[in-house]
Amino acid sequence: MSLAAAPLYTDISPAPLVGAAYWTHAKDGVRLRLGVFRPENAKGTILVFPGRTEYVEKYAPAAGEFAKRGFATAVIDWRGQGLADRLLDDFRVGHVGVFADYQKDVDAMVAAAHALNLPKPFFVQGHSMGGCIGLRSLYEGLDVAAASFTSPMWGIRIAPHLRPVAWALGTVMPVLGQGHRLPPGRVHDSYVLFAPFDDNLLTTDADMYEMMRAQLRAHPELELGGPSFVWLREALAETLALSRMPAPPVQADAFLGTRERIVHVGRIEARMRNWPGGDLHLIEGGEHEVLMETPQARAMILDRIAERFSAAA
Repeated sequence: MSLAAAPLYTDISPAPLVGAAYWTHAKDGVRLRLGVFRPENAKGTILVFPGRTEYVEKYAPAAGEFAKRGFATAVIDWRGQGLADRLLDDFRVGHVGVFADYQKDVDAMVAAAHALNLPKPFFVQGHSMGGCIGLRSLYEGLDVAAASFTSPMWGIRIAPHLRPVAWALGTVMPVLGQGHRLPPGRVHDSYVLFAPFDDNLLTTDADMYEMMRAQLRAHPELELGGPSFVWLREALAETLALSRMPAPPVQADAFLGTRERIVHVGRIEARMRNWPGGDLHLIEGGEHEVLMETPQARAMILDRIAERFSAAA
């Protein structure tokens, strides 16, 4: 397997270790980017599945922290975001044809990890949409020793009276040839570039919020705005399907901020209540991006993930 060198932007908030990035391709030809951070004598590799709108560089600080705890890290730019191939002419609209396409990206990531001889065993850390993709991957046979999830998108938070509307629009608009458009209330701009820090939905840590802003100001090609109607349709259907499945036979932790306002809290709680060998950890006062919360919260989460993964290595 041939992997070409890809850009890795280390000018904004670099990790405390040298990383590298590579181009790889899914089996349908979509070009993806993989970021790799490999310390010496790592006891395994954490496959980071980012959330919607995210990109490799956003996880460079976390990769540095995982390295201190003895793990290599690989981070993927999913199709339609980061520096991976964008799927619409308007590159700022988040889009996917069908949610199962993300599993093609997972397959390409795992193949690249093997080609790069990243240390085994592998583990998965899925955030938000990456938590949804990661859970599906476990059912599909992803070979990992253990898993962790931060604010996993196992459901989307929508007001009960608006949920039927979301389903209807996600179903009808693609039929009308408008599936590439943004749902009402969504915008083309990246959230952190227009939302003030006060009462934002992502983090209570001002430094981390500014890091995200600085990265996108320096590299606007990483920006992503709201999701398309097709993405909405696919996400609603996938999260509902997953909610009806029993827990996979993998040891796992999930972390959830007590101020979570983006994903469906009830779905996460129900899933972890019924996951043998699974534990749910509440992050007091935390918002959606718990791995980018206060230093104290981040340390607690990273320590717990490392503890679980070290025991499974």
